[in-house]
Amino acid sequence: MTKGEFEYREYGRSELALLYCPGLEKMSAWRKLKRWIYRSPHLIDNLEAFGYEPTQRAFTPLQVRLIVNALGEP
Repeated sequence: MTKGEFEYREYGRSELALLYCPGLEKMSAWRKLKRWIYRSPHLIDNLEAFGYEPTQRAFTPLQVRLIVNALGEP
C-alpha cells in the first residue's frame, strides 16, 4: 500500500496499531496507539461521539477515518 491508498475499513485495534508501529510487538503497538489517541483530547472525544468504547476490539471505518485525520496515514 502506498501513501494515499490507505483503505478506510474496519480494523482490529492491534491490526491498525501495527500499521502505525510496524517494528513493535502487537500489544506494544496497541499500547502506543492508545496513548496517542488519549493524548489527543479532540480525537478521543470524536471517537466516543461515534461509539468508541475502550474495550472494543475493532475500529469502525468511521473511527479509523477519525484516527487517520488526527494522526496522519500510517
